[in-house]
Amino acid sequence: MKTLKNILAAVGLIALSGLFIFAAQKSPSDNTIQEEQKKLINDYNVYALAVPDHLEFAGEAVPLEDPDVLERMDRELLVNTYWQSNGLLMFKRAEKYFPVIEPILKKHGVPDDFKYLAVIESGLTNAVSPAGARGVWQIMKATGRENGLEVNNNVDERYNLEKATEVACKYLLDSKERLGSWTLAAAAYNAGNAGVSRRLKEQDVTDYYDLLLGEETGRYLFRIVALKEILSNPKKYGFNFKENDLYKNIPTYKVSVDTVVTDFSRFAKQFGINYKILKIHNPWLREDHLNNASRKQYFIEIPKEGYYPTTP
Repeated sequence: MKTLKNILAAVGLIALSGLFIFAAQKSPSDNTIQEEQKKLINDYNVYALAVPDHLEFAGEAVPLEDPDVLERMDRELLVNTYWQSNGLLMFKRAEKYFPVIEPILKKHGVPDDFKYLAVIESGLTNAVSPAGARGVWQIMKATGRENGLEVNNNVDERYNLEKATEVACKYLLDSKERLGSWTLAAAAYNAGNAGVSRRLKEQDVTDYYDLLLGEETGRYLFRIVALKEILSNPKKYGFNFKENDLYKNIPTYKVSVDTVVTDFSRFAKQFGINYKILKIHNPWLREDHLNNASRKQYFIEIPKEGYYPTTP
């Protein structure tokens, strides 16, 4: 019996020793797993953002001392910071299109900040709204025609970035004259001059930030300011990219056309490009031909040689 007890004790001791050895062997592995899990968690965190102490649009301060204004500004900074894919696309497209927009704004005396209005209107794409607004500046058909743009099934100059920016400048200058501030002019780009004027009168206020507005126009200025802040400070808001990651504006030259063009595919081949590339640079040409019964002079953009490795 004593011998049996001794044997059992020895077996127990061996088993216990094995457990300690196993634990010693397992521990580093467990620690490694825990560290890896911790690292995975810590490598992606969502943080509250500190709203800057001072923000402005077109030289006009955002009244952040108003708690309602502060909350609305915070919302747009959060939404646009953590919509990372969209944010990166804005950085990429801005590099391509801002150099076209900026000098036109400057020529007309419209503050440079209005380039961010184009960002929130269309994402710097030739978007089409449910109401029928089109192009980077989201111009309605009637507004385009009233300001000298040709708008029909064959040619729609709302898709011509240079001409559309000219029209946007005219509208904004008129709104500033009517309403008295650039902030209200920006709001009017969304809600119309008459709509903003009516709301100001109904609520007996003179400032955008004092108005009670619908969801879209109520967020409009805050979205513009948020995009301005984020696009001006990429590192601050966690956006990391290299210069080569951004889209480039392909240099072009203009070809004058004052006749009918029956086939733009054949027309494009004369310049060493194909129809697709022609349309990329001239989205205002809406069909594969140009009617031009009036013999109007058009200027068609042709990319300079060497930028597209395409055989027409």
